[in-house]
Amino acid sequence: MPYTDQALQRLTLEIRQSRKMGCTVLKIIHGYGSSGKGGKIRTESRRYLTRLKEHGEIVNFLPGEKFSIFEDATRQAFARCDDLRRDADLDRYNNGVTFIVL
Repeated sequence: MPYTDQALQRLTLEIRQSRKMGCTVLKIIHGYGSSGKGGKIRTESRRYLTRLKEHGEIVNFLPGEKFSIFEDATRQAFARCDDLRRDADLDRYNNGVTFIVL
């Protein structure tokens, strides 16, 4: 189990590598915390992704609990990566994952 700062460093590296490889969407599995309230890695990762989005470094990110065909952001992500339609977490409201639209 990494510490939060280690997890964010790895997230930064994975975003860079995924972009270099031409990926359009990256799925991260951060868990939801043992307390059931949202773990620190999940919370800090999403806070970090919010900053990246505000600075135009990523297009968007989709929390797993909002990864649903009924969400506009999900349908927009489908337009960039059609394979997302087959992801096992679609409409499962899994708060232990986040999708990053690069």
